[in-house]
Amino acid sequence: MRQLNSLLSLLSEQRITRRDFIQKATALGMAAAIPSAILSEQALADAPKKGGVFRVGIGAGNTTDSLDPGLITSLFSQVMLRGGVRNNLVRYTNTNELVGELAESWEASPDAVTWTFKLRTGVEFHNGKTLDANDVVASIKHHVVEGTTSAAKPIVEPIESVKADGKNTVVFKLKGGNADFPFTAYDYHIQICPANPDGTIDWQSGVGTGAYIMEDYEPGVRARLKKFANYWDESRGHFDGVDMTTIADVVARTSALTTGAIDAMDRCDLKTVHLLERNSDVNVVEVTGTGHYTFPMFTDVAPFNDNNVRMALKHAIDREALVKTILKGHGVTGNDHPIATANRYHNKDLPQRVYDPEKAKWYLKQSGLSSLDVDLSVADAAFAGAVDAGVLYKEHASAAGININAVRVPSDGYWDNIWLTKPFVACYWGGRQVEDQMFSTAYASGVPWNDTHFKHEKFDQLLIQARTELDDAKRRGMYYEMQRIVSDEGGAIVPMFYNYVSATSKKVQYLKDGWASDADLDGYMGIQHWWFA
Repeated sequence: MRQLNSLLSLLSEQRITRRDFIQKATALGMAAAIPSAILSEQALADAPKKGGVFRVGIGAGNTTDSLDPGLITSLFSQVMLRGGVRNNLVRYTNTNELVGELAESWEASPDAVTWTFKLRTGVEFHNGKTLDANDVVASIKHHVVEGTTSAAKPIVEPIESVKADGKNTVVFKLKGGNADFPFTAYDYHIQICPANPDGTIDWQSGVGTGAYIMEDYEPGVRARLKKFANYWDESRGHFDGVDMTTIADVVARTSALTTGAIDAMDRCDLKTVHLLERNSDVNVVEVTGTGHYTFPMFTDVAPFNDNNVRMALKHAIDREALVKTILKGHGVTGNDHPIATANRYHNKDLPQRVYDPEKAKWYLKQSGLSSLDVDLSVADAAFAGAVDAGVLYKEHASAAGININAVRVPSDGYWDNIWLTKPFVACYWGGRQVEDQMFSTAYASGVPWNDTHFKHEKFDQLLIQARTELDDAKRRGMYYEMQRIVSDEGGAIVPMFYNYVSATSKKVQYLKDGWASDADLDGYMGIQHWWFA
């Protein structure tokens, strides 16, 4: 009976469909025990309503955005593609659980080297093709083929082979055991696209298995999506259509919401969000997760190639002032590494770095300098308030004899022309649920998104060892040491972890469990999860 009650709870919270509920209850031999009123009244009383065109204003989009899953950078593409047009093998729920999406189930060998994923049957692409194992194999190989520039390459490189075992089974063999491997399939770059006859994937058409079909698209500017009639998951994708627009200016974005021109927006202006909260037609939603703002510097470019200079810059920033001024208290201070308190292996024992101009001067002296002049490229495309943060950092650092020239650059094209190009910039990261993914994506030697050019032999060794270590205590010790290394020797200044603060019209309804905490707009999935009252 406990199992039946658990299923009833999942159904009432819209975490499984009515059909899935009946199938699972029947499989357990409990169908006869279901009260007749449950399905007709209680379970369906709060069922999401279908229909309407949902309009969302996004704070970050680039005209250089690509439909190539390996090249996705902006929030616009993340929401449109991961949230609406395509699916992954797995997804992260509003209750912080990893569950199957296109994969129905998975299991590992005892050493966690071999992973077998069973695919859902009857899943259809927008072009009418039925999903099979070859599509998954080609979608994974897309990120490791010779010459790839995919940002996902470092997280899939530990895969030694991926093969189809029949139409609905995919077998992954890893180079070493990894208990967290299913999270790899959750990364927003690992979207499943239809395979071409030559083993490549068709990403150019924008065809996916998602709830919505891409009907009209202008990269990084706007998109119009329409409901896919044959979408496999009846519990999601409630709107008839979705209109997406990039509205980079937060004042214009807020105005569009309050005047009814859009139904939702991300990245509320933290300076005025308290006023938005007073609006009786608006809901402000705040979620704490793994997102963080950074000032990365190239560790192989002077003067940042001297760790004493890097440490001086880390001590010359007032983190608490930034949280108070830029985040308006909607976040916490960072400690120059990317692992949040929400992560399993967050190093709680690492001393918190604080603003100390005298210590910054001491580090400058160790590098043979009495003063320092550096350019810091900033734009609000990096994160809301990045320009103001750069100005504040300049003020903080001046007390240590450091002159930071906060250079304001254009928001459009920021992720192509500034980030990964200029040696000292502003940046944001959504973070990752698993430490290995975050470190592998942005801190391992030579990976495409290593925005500090960080290269550390011991760190790289620990990264591989921790991935394959199944003893929890030993693994924790490795991740603790990796956080220390990045904090004390890395090139990223991580002054603050931010909360996701977004807003919607009151007519927009959400799942009872609230929003997912792993990314903006309900983990990028709002356009699938939400509905109109």
